[in-house]
Amino acid sequence: MATAMAPPVPVPLPRHGRVFPAFALIGWRWISRNPAATVAPILLPFIFLYFLKLISPPGLFPLEIIGAMLFTTQNIGNWVLGDSAYWRLESSLQDLFIVSPLGKVGYLFGIAVSNMIAALPAYVVLGLLLASVVHVPWVAWIALAGSVGLLWILFSAIGIAISSRLRSQREIWPVGNLLFTSLGMLSPLYLPIWLLPHAWQSVAYFLPGTYAAVIVQSSVGLLPAGVSIGFGSLLDAGLLAVTAVVGTALAVRLYRWQER
Repeated sequence: MATAMAPPVPVPLPRHGRVFPAFALIGWRWISRNPAATVAPILLPFIFLYFLKLISPPGLFPLEIIGAMLFTTQNIGNWVLGDSAYWRLESSLQDLFIVSPLGKVGYLFGIAVSNMIAALPAYVVLGLLLASVVHVPWVAWIALAGSVGLLWILFSAIGIAISSRLRSQREIWPVGNLLFTSLGMLSPLYLPIWLLPHAWQSVAYFLPGTYAAVIVQSSVGLLPAGVSIGFGSLLDAGLLAVTAVVGTALAVRLYRWQER
């Protein structure tokens, strides 16, 4: 007499995983397999540094190095835009994450982490260069790291939000470069804000990169005697933090996690 077979016992699927280490591994594998990828983040900031070194006063060079580090951070938003758009439009990899427990916020931070890994060589080179030309107090390193962290989260969120609105790979390169390069140029990253025309200064104070630059420049002690910029260190830090939090929240809200 045949015995009835017991129904298969469902195997519980894992609901948690090491998301950030996995995305960090993606960034590491990218630069380890393609060493040229470590040069690309350094190339554009160093092009600006080279020509500014030739035409600007020597005393502004430490300020310009700080600008290169902040400009690299803003460019991470462009890389996040490109990666997330490619994964959605070409490889359909985003569909796998949509049906997973990850969620769009975890997906955002994952892509941001992978691109931060690729940018680390640029930060190391620029940090060593900065330390070789000017004394940087430990408080200034903390201010620099905090400013870079806030800009990294904000511009990564902006990049991934814009990527969800793109419909073709042809839009990735022009949209990303136009947006993030313009933001980097409008903010006084490479030049001191007190040398800009008043109309430009008025526009620059609406951009988060301006407050990051002012905070780091002040903490390193690069302001000339008698020059006062920004609204004070604490208020500038508060404005940068509020701008980063509000901007990130709006970008995440505008991000289309699923196609409609």
